[in-house]
Amino acid sequence: MTAFTVVTPVDHDARAVMLRALAYAAVALAPIEGYLAAGHPHLGKVVPALLVTTWLATRVHQRRFPRPTPLHAVLSLLAMVVAITAAAQSSGAFTAEYTLRWLPFLVLTAVLADLAGREVPIRGLLLAMAAGATAAALGGLYSLLVDGQARAGGPLEDPNDLAYFLVAAVPLLFVARRDAPRRSPLLILACLVLVAGATATFSRGGALGLAAAVGWLTLRRVVSWRVLAVSAAAAGVLCVAVMSLAGPRIERAFQEKTYIAASNVDTRELRWQAAARMVAEHPVLGVGPGGFREEYAAESRNAELDEQTPVAHNMYLEVSAELGLPGFALFITMIGIAATASERAVRTGGPAARTEAIVIQASLLAVLVASTFLSEQYYLPLWSLTAFAVAAGDRVRREKGGFRCVSCT
Repeated sequence: MTAFTVVTPVDHDARAVMLRALAYAAVALAPIEGYLAAGHPHLGKVVPALLVTTWLATRVHQRRFPRPTPLHAVLSLLAMVVAITAAAQSSGAFTAEYTLRWLPFLVLTAVLADLAGREVPIRGLLLAMAAGATAAALGGLYSLLVDGQARAGGPLEDPNDLAYFLVAAVPLLFVARRDAPRRSPLLILACLVLVAGATATFSRGGALGLAAAVGWLTLRRVVSWRVLAVSAAAAGVLCVAVMSLAGPRIERAFQEKTYIAASNVDTRELRWQAAARMVAEHPVLGVGPGGFREEYAAESRNAELDEQTPVAHNMYLEVSAELGLPGFALFITMIGIAATASERAVRTGGPAARTEAIVIQASLLAVLVASTFLSEQYYLPLWSLTAFAVAAGDRVRREKGGFRCVSCT
């Protein structure tokens, strides 16, 4: 007697709903990971782990695994490089910790790319990211205006990291512009909260990232000059209102930020120089995951007595120093694949697919610009946006070939 399994539509729908809910939760909770960690250090890892486990179980049950793509090849090679460089620097104080930070991102990128191309609407994922970032922005504003912190931090210890999440989320709101005017007030409010939260971090890298994203949206005609002018006016009114309510506190925060700005420039220059020397001295294997923090004091000759284990505050230099030039080449190739796939969706997709792809590009551009001044390879936006860009291009390609993902609409 041959055993077989009957897969009913209800079974399929239940799995799809679960995967969709976990995917939404994974990207929405990332900006408020600090709040989750306050409850338990590993609480923020629960949803991504459940997502990966459920995805794997579903694909095994369906006997349908992702078609190999250039992204899978690059992620696999990058995982190998991380493992090799970690093995070469296995005695490092931060090696194990940072290796375990790299590998889940590589796996999660592959999973999100597959889900966004099949069961889960990209538009929903982008709005979930924006919703989570808006909650983080509210937390940041509360920390500044109520708790009395010098800069908005909220769920994240470093205000610069909070700015990174917030500026990456601003373009994502425009994916819902076709819902206007029904949801316009809510979207405008969320946009103002994100911009206000990012401004309250006083992060210059975040400001540059936001400017790059808005410029891209305007250039690609997702945002008109009229909308841009109205948004700027609304932001100005909000700033005036905030200053009238908490003027002395804002002024003190601005003065503190101005005071340390020159020092930040000097220290970042020292770190960038140290990272460049590490690349020159270890071009192939690098200094291993987390190696920059361990080697910085010696490489800089104790240039910062009060900071012995910092990050490089430049994602590109830090990845190059830790993974070597082969690892950096793969890292940049991954970003290039995302850019190429999203542009394919822009050029060949329908209006909805085109808008999705452009806002992904704008958000990814904000991430890449901000990461010139921040070490953000250990936060989800870079990886999730890469996955969504590849999924957008893949869905357009398959739809042009006659396949339509019914559950993705």
